[in-house]
Amino acid sequence: MTQNSTPQSLEAPSKPQRLRSEATIAALVFAVLTLLPALADGYVVYILPQYMTFGVLAMSLALLWGFTGILSFGQAGFFAIGGYAVGLLMSAQLPINGFYLGLLAAALSGAVIAGLIGYFLFSAGVRDAYFVLVTLALSIVVEQIAVSQSQWTGGWNGMFLMRPTLTFFGLSFELFDDLTVYYAVLIFVLLAYVALYRFTRSSLGKIVVGIRENEVRMVSLGVSSTFYKTLVFSVSAVVACLAGSVYAVHSGFVSPSLGGVLFSTEVVVWVAIAGRTSLIGALLGGIIVSSLSNFLSAVTPAYWQLVIGLIFILAIAYFRGGVAGAIERFFSKPFKGAA
Repeated sequence: MTQNSTPQSLEAPSKPQRLRSEATIAALVFAVLTLLPALADGYVVYILPQYMTFGVLAMSLALLWGFTGILSFGQAGFFAIGGYAVGLLMSAQLPINGFYLGLLAAALSGAVIAGLIGYFLFSAGVRDAYFVLVTLALSIVVEQIAVSQSQWTGGWNGMFLMRPTLTFFGLSFELFDDLTVYYAVLIFVLLAYVALYRFTRSSLGKIVVGIRENEVRMVSLGVSSTFYKTLVFSVSAVVACLAGSVYAVHSGFVSPSLGGVLFSTEVVVWVAIAGRTSLIGALLGGIIVSSLSNFLSAVTPAYWQLVIGLIFILAIAYFRGGVAGAIERFFSKPFKGAA
């Protein structure tokens, strides 16, 4: 055995094993979500789509933070932008379905805002803590605009929305029944996951991972780190905006707090606990941790943030790569030991 060789029992799971693990867990998760309405009561079917949109929001941060190495506190700001975009256009009484226009406006808003901010920041060499501060300021600005423009947004009273009727190829679907809304949101979540999964496994995904690991080396190879980091920032913003639009339609309400600092911090906590380098882990983190937060806030209103904080500390201290990383290492043990 050479000096640099590593015992097989200590080797990390190979890339094919990691891909199989991610795909297998994702298939199980979506199978459970598909069958859940037949097993759960009506309240679960009503509230779970809200948590699933939080899961998509968490995946948008995982793409940016886990795969590109850029921590952002601005995802909640984009989430709120998406919600207000669809809310304003649905209330405008346009001849075209306002929901579709709202989704388009949300995606374009996220792409343009993130593209401009990302290009100027990354081209100026802004990174790490300074980028975090800028994105934190973005969330504050979005919240304050939503408060100050009360004639459009309703201010702190929020904006109320009616659930729309969707039309596909001459077929109409009214989103008034909770079960219909549940499966509509589930389809959106599945499409978002597949799109992000394929993005991370594409050549673009490999480039941004290379930038995360060694940006100087990638630049020396002729890769424009400014372009690719701006691209990923824009993609993550678009996903966050679309998640906010779907959330607004499901809940029927948008408020400035959706873009605030507190919610931005919660999103970071979800991803950190679940595992920032796993899309399915981030999705589960958004669903489980957000639902746990709501449950604890009802049971122990004075201490629920303390409990979530302790879980966050334990996950960072004892689970390298979050809970998803720990599960992956656990299930990879039989493969490691086989020689």
